[in-house]
Amino acid sequence: MSQNQEPSRGNMLIRVYRFYRDGFRSMTVGRYLWLMILIKLFILFFIFKLFFFPDLLQRDYDNDADRARAVRSALMDNNQN
Repeated sequence: MSQNQEPSRGNMLIRVYRFYRDGFRSMTVGRYLWLMILIKLFILFFIFKLFFFPDLLQRDYDNDADRARAVRSALMDNNQN
């Protein structure tokens, strides 16, 4: 391969994968930081959703047709303002 040619996409993906794999393998403090990040993401997306964002459509409407109608009307009402 000459210097002007770019490596193929598959080769680039392999190099990126190896870069991160080797980087994570040699981490010490970084592993704990990533663990903390993953725990925070779990809390934000799962725990908060359960307690602070209830499924209002499921609660207020009995079937999918009523839910779809409610969403359509809410979108149309917001669009006209």
